[in-house]
Amino acid sequence: MHNTATGPSNTSGAERIAQHRRYLMCRPEHFTVSYTINPWMEPAKPTDTAKAVRQWQTLYDTYVELGHEVELIDPIEGLPDMVYTANGGFVIDGVAYGAKFRFQERVPEGPAFMDWFGNRGFDVVDPREVNEGEGDFLLVGDTILAGTGFRSTGDSHREVGEVFGREVISLTLIDPRFYHLDTAIAVLDPVQGPGGVDHANIAYLPGAFDEASRAILAERYPDAIRVSDEDGSVFGLNSASDGRNVIISPRAKGFEAQLRERGYNPILVDLSELLLGGGGIKCCTLELRSKETSV
Repeated sequence: MHNTATGPSNTSGAERIAQHRRYLMCRPEHFTVSYTINPWMEPAKPTDTAKAVRQWQTLYDTYVELGHEVELIDPIEGLPDMVYTANGGFVIDGVAYGAKFRFQERVPEGPAFMDWFGNRGFDVVDPREVNEGEGDFLLVGDTILAGTGFRSTGDSHREVGEVFGREVISLTLIDPRFYHLDTAIAVLDPVQGPGGVDHANIAYLPGAFDEASRAILAERYPDAIRVSDEDGSVFGLNSASDGRNVIISPRAKGFEAQLRERGYNPILVDLSELLLGGGGIKCCTLELRSKETSV
């Protein structure tokens, strides 16, 4: 169903260890592109909902085959972007910080996701500030990387820090193609490894950020994989990792090779139809971190 690519061990000699993940996804039964809120969306270009569902199903099946737990939120007619569940909130230690979308077309998604969290025992925090969940908040070790520039506001960075009591590093996106942080950064080892070692490996696209943010990333993550614009522009960084297996776009050939060199196992899943809406693998995947699985 999917292609795996293996390669030599990473030069550090550390073995990559897959860790169990729990994800929230939404079947794209109502997927279409009927409005434009990012440069990828062209309503005049036809979309194939059935194809989107088939591609999404491959991603879902891949997670299950890898041993991860996947929960589903029911799609709502008239909300075609609900498939991009990463934008629906940010969850750490069983606490769900809700989303407050910038564009009116997506505003109703916020309450729908918060209802889902609340009905399943999460402690839901109603947001005051505009934020688009895990689209712009990425947990790296014990630190939250927070994006701004196109969607989530800088005030939401303060708010998410208050909610979770963690260090927040603000990063400014400057290329409209990469309007969410999860399109420009991939978290490869999001949680502590055995013995409490914080691997905190990331990959990122330098050109997506302003100069100050590039300096922060270079200082904090000197061993990060720096991805080419060619791979970034096919949403290569909009990927999901369990610490060993990294699910990526099959078109991100350079990134695939870089991952193999570091000892990761790239798994190729094509979401070309959902890219017409400006989303990829990570956009369709919201991590549900319970108290047991968080750092």
